[in-house]
Amino acid sequence: MANKHFINCYVSFVWLLCVILLSTTTVGDYTSNYNCSSAEREALISFKQGLSDPSARLSSWVGHNCCQWHGITCDLISGNVIKIDLHNSLGSTISPSSLRFGGDYEQPWKDPEDFVQDFQKTSLSGKISSSLLDLKHLNYIDLSLNNFEGAPIPYFFGMLTSVRYLNLSFANFSGQISVYLGNLSNLNHLDLSTWNLEYFKWPNLHVENLQWISSLSSLEYLNLGGVNLSNVQASNWMDAVNRLSSLSELRLTQCGISSFNTSAANFLNLTSLRVLDLSSNWINSSIPLWLSNLTSISTFDLRFNYFHNTIPRDFMKLKNLQHLHLSYNSLSNIIGDQSRPSFPQDLCKLRLLHLAGNNFKVKLEEFLDSFSNCTRNSLESLDLSSNGFVGEIPNSLGTFENLQILDLSENQLWGSLPNSIDNLSLLKYLDISYNSLNGTIPSSFGQLSNLVEFRDHNNSWKNITITEAHLINLTKLEIFRMSKYKQEFVFNISYDWIPPFKLKVLYLKNCPIGPQFPIWLRTQTQLVEITLIDVGISGSIPYEWISNISSQVTKLDLSNNLLNMSFSHIFIKSDQTNFVGESQKLLNDSIPLLYPNLIYLNLRNNTLWGPIPLTINDSMPNLFRLDLSNNYLINGTIPSSIKTMNHLGVLLMSDNQLSGELFDDWSRLESMLVVDLANNNLHGKIPTTIGLSTSLNILKLENNNLHGEIPESLQNCSLLTSIDLSENRFLNGDLPSWIGVALSKLRLLNLRFNNFSGTIPRQWCNLHFLRILDLSNNRLFGEVPSCLYNWTSFVHGDEDLGGLGYYQYSTGLRYYSYEENTMLVMKGTESKYYNAIVKLVLTIDLSMNKLSGEIPNEITKLIHLCALNLSWNALVGTIPENIGAMKTLETLDLSQNHLSGRIPDSLASLNFLTHLNMSFNNLTGKIPTGNQIQTLEDPSIYEGNPSLCGPPLKIKCPGDENSNNTPISTRDEEDGKENDSEMLLGFYISVAIGFPVGLNILFFIIFTNEARRIFYFRFIDRVNYNILQTIDSLTIGLRRMIMWRRSY
Repeated sequence: MANKHFINCYVSFVWLLCVILLSTTTVGDYTSNYNCSSAEREALISFKQGLSDPSARLSSWVGHNCCQWHGITCDLISGNVIKIDLHNSLGSTISPSSLRFGGDYEQPWKDPEDFVQDFQKTSLSGKISSSLLDLKHLNYIDLSLNNFEGAPIPYFFGMLTSVRYLNLSFANFSGQISVYLGNLSNLNHLDLSTWNLEYFKWPNLHVENLQWISSLSSLEYLNLGGVNLSNVQASNWMDAVNRLSSLSELRLTQCGISSFNTSAANFLNLTSLRVLDLSSNWINSSIPLWLSNLTSISTFDLRFNYFHNTIPRDFMKLKNLQHLHLSYNSLSNIIGDQSRPSFPQDLCKLRLLHLAGNNFKVKLEEFLDSFSNCTRNSLESLDLSSNGFVGEIPNSLGTFENLQILDLSENQLWGSLPNSIDNLSLLKYLDISYNSLNGTIPSSFGQLSNLVEFRDHNNSWKNITITEAHLINLTKLEIFRMSKYKQEFVFNISYDWIPPFKLKVLYLKNCPIGPQFPIWLRTQTQLVEITLIDVGISGSIPYEWISNISSQVTKLDLSNNLLNMSFSHIFIKSDQTNFVGESQKLLNDSIPLLYPNLIYLNLRNNTLWGPIPLTINDSMPNLFRLDLSNNYLINGTIPSSIKTMNHLGVLLMSDNQLSGELFDDWSRLESMLVVDLANNNLHGKIPTTIGLSTSLNILKLENNNLHGEIPESLQNCSLLTSIDLSENRFLNGDLPSWIGVALSKLRLLNLRFNNFSGTIPRQWCNLHFLRILDLSNNRLFGEVPSCLYNWTSFVHGDEDLGGLGYYQYSTGLRYYSYEENTMLVMKGTESKYYNAIVKLVLTIDLSMNKLSGEIPNEITKLIHLCALNLSWNALVGTIPENIGAMKTLETLDLSQNHLSGRIPDSLASLNFLTHLNMSFNNLTGKIPTGNQIQTLEDPSIYEGNPSLCGPPLKIKCPGDENSNNTPISTRDEEDGKENDSEMLLGFYISVAIGFPVGLNILFFIIFTNEARRIFYFRFIDRVNYNILQTIDSLTIGLRRMIMWRRSY
C-alpha cells in the first residue's frame, strides 16, 4: 500500500516536471526561437518609420524577433503579434485632477508646466501607418498619452475588427470621431478621452451623432471624457448608450452635455452598469428619478453640473451604491419630499458621500441625524464643505465611527468641536476651516490616533489654548495646518515636551509658539514643508534642527517673526557676530549646508544681517522663490552666482541695504517672473540682458541709485504687468515708445523722481490695461496726448482679473498671488499703497514736468479715474467743460499752471471729490458751489487766481448783494426765505382776525352778566392799585439811593 502511494506520488511528480519543462520550452521558443512573421515585422517597421521618437522608446525595434521589441506582445503558441502597448509611462503617473487643480496660488512651483515639458520630450508623434492592418491577430492597442499633433483618428482603425481593447486617450487627436469605429464589434474597451487642460491647448475631438456606438454590442468600458458632445441631442446619445447591454462603466466627463432627458425609458437596458460619470458638464435639471432604476450601480459622479432641487428619495433602491459624488451643483436644503432635511435611508454600502458646494442651508445636527444607522456604519468619506450648514457640530457626529475623511470647511458653524470626536478612531483627514467656531477644542481630539492631516484656518476661536493633551495620541499625524487672523491661539506646551508624531507639513500662522524655539519643534526632523508666520519666535534658528531637515525640505517660511541672526546661519554653524568681515570669512572657509530640494524660502520681516552667501546657487540649486525683504542685510552685494539659478522665478530683496551693481548676465534666468530689489543702495545701469528673462511679470527697482536709460531689451518681456523704477533720480533718456507696443499687458508704470526727458509717446495710448501711471518729477515736455481714452481701464473700470497683485507663467492661464506695492501721491500726501488698495487705485500723475498745451477734452472720458495730478507744468487754455463727467474722481490737482477761464460748473457734480487744488493759475469768475465741492472750505486751494471770486474766498463777485462775510444764498436758502415770508404773512392775517374776535368775546361775557361785570372791574382796580403801589415804592427807594450817594 505504501509502495502504491509512493508510485502515485512519483508519477505525479514526473508529470508535473514534464509540464514545467514543456512550459519552459514554450516560453523559450517564444523568447528565442519563435518569432513573428516577416509580414508582421515589416508592418511594425513601417509603423515605426512614421513616428517621431524623441526619447528613443522604440530603440529596441531592431533585429528579426519583433516579439522582444518594447511594447509588443506575441501569442505564446503562434507567435502572432496580438498587443501593441506604447503608452507614455510618464503621463500615466499623473492624474488629471492634480494637473488641472495643482499649483495653488501660493505654491506655483507645483505648477504642472514642468510636467508638460517633460511630457513633450517623451511623447511619440507623427503619422500612424495603415500597415497595422497587416497585423491580423492584433487585439490590443494602447497609444495613450502621446502627441499626434491634432491629427484625426485614422479611419482604418475601424478595419481592425479583431481589436478588443483600444485606448487612444490623451494622444492629441482631433476632428470628428470616425463612424467606422462602429465596425469593431468585438471591442470591449474604448477610451478616447482627453483631459482638456489649459496647459496643452489641444483641439478637441467631437461627435455630431453617436448612433455608431450602438453597434459595439460587446462594449463593457466606454470613456469619451473631454470629447465635445455639445451638438449631440440628449435623445441621441442616451438612446445609443442604452443599447449597450454589456456596458459596466460609462464616463462622459467634460463633454459639454447640456440637455438631459429625464424620461424613465432611458438607460433601462443598462442592468450591468456599475459606474456612471457625467461630471463637469452643463446639465441643468433635477436629478432624474430613473437613475434609481440602475440597481447595479456602485458609483455615481454628477459633480460640477447644475443639478437642482433635491436628492430623490428613490435613491434608497440603490442598494449597491458605494460612491456618490454630487459636489458643486445647486441642490437644495430639503432632501426628498419632507419638510425636515433627511437623507435616503438604507444605503448600507455607501462609503463615499461628497456634497460640497451646494445649498444645504440647514442645521448640521438635523442633517446628520437623518442618516440611518447602517449608512453611518458604512460611510468612510463625507464632504459637506461650502454649503452654508449652520449651528454647532453635534455630538451625534461621533456615531459615524468608520469615517476616515471629514470635510466641514467653509460653512457657518459655530461653537466647539464635540467631545464625541474621539469616537472617530479611524479618522485620517479633518478640515474645519473657514467657519465661525468660537468655543473650544476638547482634549478628546488628542485620541484620534489615526489622524494624518488636520486643517483649521481662520475660525473665530477666542483665547483658545492647545495643550499636550490635544496632541498626546496623534501618533500618525503628518500634516498640521492652523491659522488665525489675530493671535488668539496659544500653544501651552512644555518647553521640553517630546511629541508622539513626526510631521511632514507644518503650517502655523498667528499662533504664538515663541519666543524661544520650542523643543517639540526641534524633534520634527522629517518636515518637508514648514510655514511659521508671525508665531513670535526670536533669536536664531537652531543649527542642529535646520541641518537635520535641510536635505528634504521644500518650503521654509519663517516670515514676520523676531529672528535676529546672520543670514549665513542657515548655511553654516557659526557664532552670532555682527562683524561682517568675520561672517564673510566663515562663508568662504566653511562647507555650507545643502538644500537640494528647497523651492520656497521666505525670511521677510525679520532682523537678518550679514551678506548673502556667494555660493547660494550651489546650496539651493532648485530654488524658485527667495524672499529676504524687509531685513537688514548690510555690506552685501547680490551674488553673481544667482544668475546661474535657472529655476529661480521670484526674487524679493527689497528694503535692505544691498549695494553694488546688478549682475550683468540674465540669460539663464528664463523662468524669472518677479524681481523686487527696491529700497536698497544699488547703483549702475539696468543690465541689457535683463530682457532675456522673457517670463518677467513684475520689475521693481525703485529707490536705488541706478542711472542710464531703460534697456530696449525689456520689450522682449511681453508679460510685464508692473514696472516701478521710481526715485532713482539718475535714470534718463527719452521715454521709450516701444513700451506702448511691446508691453500691452502693463497695469502699473511708475517712473516718478527720475531724469527722463522728451514727450509722452502716443504709442503709450495702446496700453489698454493701464491703471497706474506716474511720470511726475521728470523733465518731460510737449502736450498731454489726446488719445488717453484708449486706456480702457479708466474708461470702463474693468475689474483687473489676473492683473496687479498676480503673476503668471509664459504659457498657461494660471495666475499666482503677489503682494503688489508702490509709492504714490494721493490727496496731496505721499504714501505707500499695498496690495488690497493698489488694485483699486486708478491714477494719472504727470506733475512736476514741463508739459505744455491744453488739457485735452478727451481726458473727461476717463470716468473711472480716481486721481488726476497735472500740477507744476505749463498747461494753458481752459479746464475741460465736461470735467464733471469724471464721476469717481477723488483727487484733482491742476495747480501751478497757466490755465485761464472759468472753473466749469460741472465740477460741482463730483460727489467723491475730497482733494482739490486749482491754485496759482489765471482762472476767473465765480467758484462753483453746491454738493461735495462746498465742503472744500480751504481758500488756499484757489489762491494765486486774483480774478476768482466767491466762497471760500472772501472776494465777492460783481452783483453779489451779500456782504463779504455772508455766503451767497443757494437755491435751498432762497426756498427757505420764501417759506419764511409765507409763514410771516399767515401770522399777520391770524392776528388781524383773532384780536377783534377775541375782544368781542370778552365784552360779550362781561356785559351780559352783572356778577361777572362787577368781578371783572374789581379785579382790574386791584391790579391797577398793586401796580401803582409798586411803582411808588420803587420811586421812593430810588430817591433815597440818590440822596445817599450825594452825601458821600
